[in-house]
Amino acid sequence: MMKFIFMMLMLVPLSCIKKSYWFNQYMYFFITFMFGLSFSFNYLYMNISYFMGYDLLSFMMILLSLWICSLMLLASESIYSKNYFYNLFLLVMIILLLSLVMTFSSLNLFIFYLFFEFSLIPTLLLIIGWGYQPERLQAGVYLLFYTLFASLPMMISIFYYYEKFHSLDFFFLCYDVKSFLLFMCMNMVFFIKMPMFFVHLWLPKAHVEAPVAGSMILAGVMLKLGGYGLMRLMNIFLTVGLQVNYIFITISMVGGFFVSLMCLRQVDIKALIAYSSVAHMGLVLSGILTLSYWGMSGALVMMIAHGLCSSGLFCLANISYERLNSRSIYLNKGLINLMPMMSMWWFLFSCCNMAAPPSLNLLGEIILINSLVSWSSWTMVFLSLMSFFSAAYSLYLYSYSQHGKLVSNLYSFSSGFVREYLLLLLHWLPLNILILKSEFLVLWL
Repeated sequence: MMKFIFMMLMLVPLSCIKKSYWFNQYMYFFITFMFGLSFSFNYLYMNISYFMGYDLLSFMMILLSLWICSLMLLASESIYSKNYFYNLFLLVMIILLLSLVMTFSSLNLFIFYLFFEFSLIPTLLLIIGWGYQPERLQAGVYLLFYTLFASLPMMISIFYYYEKFHSLDFFFLCYDVKSFLLFMCMNMVFFIKMPMFFVHLWLPKAHVEAPVAGSMILAGVMLKLGGYGLMRLMNIFLTVGLQVNYIFITISMVGGFFVSLMCLRQVDIKALIAYSSVAHMGLVLSGILTLSYWGMSGALVMMIAHGLCSSGLFCLANISYERLNSRSIYLNKGLINLMPMMSMWWFLFSCCNMAAPPSLNLLGEIILINSLVSWSSWTMVFLSLMSFFSAAYSLYLYSYSQHGKLVSNLYSFSSGFVREYLLLLLHWLPLNILILKSEFLVLWL
């Protein structure tokens, strides 16, 4: 594991030297592919060092982080061309990538907590430093205080657990804790990070104000930190979980339905995609809290699928924004007349967002629906409503932005660049090819 950390540390001096845009890009993809080659079918921990290592769950999350960060650099060409402190931007990205890799590869609960909180700082710098509107300061404060509000109780509960059971290693997290207070203190930070309905208001705000790189990393990886943490810690809250998890599953199911309705009245493209993330992650949270094999497997599949699909949609929204200087769905109209090839990508990603075959979203939803209906047949009501409205807002996003009359202020317009089509292809291919080898994702337990 350490050799990949050292390879990423080598990127730090490269960010301080004025190198070409593509050279940095090649280095990121090289590290991603080198890490991908270390895949093993062993279900136990691999590449163990003193406090680092990974199993198949960690491996998929680290690979997703490396892939999304590589694509973030590919999407941020405008920062390079306009020289908006590009070297500093590269440095922040490397720190963010390092913190995410360390979070997912930690074998100790306290080290995991440390890097989990540390990854908040570079994300905050991305939003405040390279955001578009003055409201980005408010979005940064929302992001910071929603997460920090629950992080102190978690730290205290980690210390309490260590004092009581004398170990924080994930391998020894097997003692059943029967305290509901400890359950809430330990897991509330993950509920906020996912985000669960009622504590989700920071997410649309952060997405709308963040640059494209910030939106990609938030949707692609940062939301998955909550799901990953819950998967690791549910092992010690089995007794409490069987008693109280129905409350949080109910909130997520009903909240997912309400958020799907809210998507249908959004006028901001990025806000619509952000609210759809809340609905999808509510499904993931419900699957994890069923404490079943299918729930955990479906959550992993859905997290990877949502990371790629949502990140691709934010890239499409940014491609339109760079040309029209607006995220309003009323001004982004008739784009099929101007960029017919890009319209195909809008259609493909909208289909993935509504879980149409052959995307990985479909596999994730099928497994999660299976786990939730097995848990309680009453969840069928809200699952069917969420699936229907998911298709409704995805079609609304596609048809409203691609069809209709052009706005009158469009005097000049450039079609898509090769870089943009490559960016979208690298999101779409894994999303639709991985379903052919889905046993990698389902048999991780």
